[in-house]
Amino acid sequence: MVLRCWSVIALSLLMSTGQAFRRVSLRKMPSIRQTLQDMGVSPAEALAELTGASANHPAPNNNGTAPTPLTNYFDTQYFGEISIGSPPQTFNVVFDTGSANLWVPSATCSPLYTACFTHNRYDSTRSRTHIDNGTGFSIQYATGNVRGFLSEDVVVVGGIPVVQVFAEATALPAMPFIFAKFDGVLGMGYPDTAIDDITPVFDRIISQHVLKEEVFSVYYSRDPNHTPGGEIVLGGTDPDYYTGTFQYLQTNRVGKWELSLKGVSVGADLLFCTEGCTAVIDTGSSYITGPASSVSVLMKTIGATEQAEGGYTVNCNLVKSLPSISFQFNGAEFPLTDEDYVQWQSQFGEDICTVTFKGLDVPPPTGPLWVLGANFIARYYTEFDRGNNRIGFASAV
Repeated sequence: MVLRCWSVIALSLLMSTGQAFRRVSLRKMPSIRQTLQDMGVSPAEALAELTGASANHPAPNNNGTAPTPLTNYFDTQYFGEISIGSPPQTFNVVFDTGSANLWVPSATCSPLYTACFTHNRYDSTRSRTHIDNGTGFSIQYATGNVRGFLSEDVVVVGGIPVVQVFAEATALPAMPFIFAKFDGVLGMGYPDTAIDDITPVFDRIISQHVLKEEVFSVYYSRDPNHTPGGEIVLGGTDPDYYTGTFQYLQTNRVGKWELSLKGVSVGADLLFCTEGCTAVIDTGSSYITGPASSVSVLMKTIGATEQAEGGYTVNCNLVKSLPSISFQFNGAEFPLTDEDYVQWQSQFGEDICTVTFKGLDVPPPTGPLWVLGANFIARYYTEFDRGNNRIGFASAV
């Protein structure tokens, strides 16, 4: 079986020799929050109800559990397609720089977890290249654990096949996954952040020596009608997606997509991080999050009103007069305008202007921190450079 796996890899790599970089098209789809709102359901009420239901199936503590500071993908909108197995089984996944493991729902998922049955599920019996592993797996989120077991099979990302250990999820918390438009998560983080010391997918790709550089770049289109909704380029960047040049910043520690944040300002007024903060560049989040007290002050400064579920809105008539919000990194400043941080939505025939900032208190030792998500990346085409442990930003088109 192992020889079969490597035969598939060798044949595919032979056919792809000479390719400097590969692309993964991303689709922009309604977030879990937007899906609930379109159904006329309060996100806050749904979260409370489903979280309560999840409590009836508590997850046991085990050494494989690793807490994550992510916001449960509640507002994630960008997903890409991968395949697992031979013949290929396709899945829509979140490409998430905030984690480093790959998991998808399993065909053996328990009937108690309805979230499994609203998504594509991996069936090992249908794959001739599947290799049994069976080790238990668990990743902790705020509303429950994703649990299952490890398997090994051929995973294809952007046309590049690798033999990969991944998790088959047999237990999914109802919130947020029952309403999610994606099936699973593919972590693009460093190996140091991987659960059970599993080599991440991108590291497997690097080991194949098919990429020109050990980098990947992320483009999110700000045009809701643009197809595709975004793209991940493995091995380089696409000059069609940006203007000017990249500004590169060293990560503040090897093994994390983190930067030293030197200031957060509104207009010309520097409000936070004068003594320095940590910022995570997170493709798995659509919002910008920061310490709840800081975000509360920030929202009051621009005249935003807090909503019941913890989000913020502004008067749509005043959007064009809103000030810029800037993030400063070692002398480089990256401003966001109202077009970058306000989303226009329609609910029951009424315009709603949502500010894409949220308060999120991440406890030590991981936090406190700021998380710059898709609304920041949509403004600044982002290159994640593993070879040089740095992140580059350029103005997106």
